Amino acid sequence: MQVATGANMLNFGYWKGGTYTPVEAQYNLCSLIGKTAELSSSKSLIDIGSGYGAPALIWSMENKLSDIICVNINFQQLQSSKSSKMAFNKIRIENSQVLLVSPQPSEICNINSTSISLPIANNTVDRIIALESAQHFKPFDRFITESYRILQHKGLLVIAMPVTVYLNNYFKKIFSLGILNVTWSSEHYTFEYIKSATTTNGFSLKEITMIGKGVYEPLTLYYIQNRKKLREKILAHYPSFIEKILYRSLMKMMTMSEKGLIDYIVIKAQKLS
Repeated sequence: MQVATGANMLNFGYWKGGTYTPVEAQYNLCSLIGKTAELSSSKSLIDIGSGYGAPALIWSMENKLSDIICVNINFQQLQSSKSSKMAFNKIRIENSQVLLVSPQPSEICNINSTSISLPIANNTVDRIIALESAQHFKPFDRFITESYRILQHKGLLVIAMPVTVYLNNYFKKIFSLGILNVTWSSEHYTFEYIKSATTTNGFSLKEITMIGKGVYEPLTLYYIQNRKKLREKILAHYPSFIEKILYRSLMKMMTMSEKGLIDYIVIKAQKLS
């Protein structure tokens, strides 16, 4: 994604009407998650699995947050995000690129940590976001209990992630996913499991949205339509078989989405006690 777009956002993106590039789609997804998390009325946020920090920069500019904590197990990504924050300060879209042009209103702190053992005090923040990262958290329910521990009363947890649907049987899942068993580098959690793990660990589900049709299929179509130029960019860094695997994976992803066997879930849950 970095090679193809030249940007530091790592999510699939949300391809709503009038979206033409991955960077625009990624920005759309970040904005959607920020609105879902009601960041306009929030004071403090923890972004768990923060990647290179681009979503946190977007949220810091779109909302008057006092503090943002970016948590990531990948230390190199955290280091890279520091450089980005020093070089850029405000976000806008120009020529399909995310640019930053004025001082950040929020203090952003980086923590190198896992999602299931957070070095953060109880009842500390009012928002937690896991944007396209929770599919990597294992065990998932430990992430949920940690989120519950550090959230304040009535705090919100927002999770955006790919999920499988109607693939509860292990062998059926392996057969159906095909090449995605290898290239979809995550735990392949089911939609039902995510809901169950969230509600049985102290959260009330406030909102569930499935946006897979605006994620997988338009991303694949974009790649098909622009494969020649994207392939040139990728081959400058990787051997040709990697691009072929990527192409096959995208085609499989689109097919699975069309069949309703994978989706992309956005969950808003609230801590009530």
